[in-house]
Amino acid sequence: MIEIKVLGSGCKKCYQLEKNVKEALEGIKLETEVEYVQEIERIISYGVMSTPALVIDGEVVSVGKVLVPKEVLKLLENQQKI
Repeated sequence: MIEIKVLGSGCKKCYQLEKNVKEALEGIKLETEVEYVQEIERIISYGVMSTPALVIDGEVVSVGKVLVPKEVLKLLENQQKI
């Protein structure tokens, strides 16, 4: 199972990234879990100082950008997750 985390402060952009990630995953058959992380200590533990951020299987793959669903799928493809 692929573990995906959206790191965010609760702002509009962070929630939009979470929505876009879920939308990207709707169209593919992939066993995954999406978690929205707001706790500052957990965010910092990934070395992230700017949100929103996207973490796939423990690896930070995007910081400070609201990815569109197509970009999320591309990241998953590049990491050979789909």
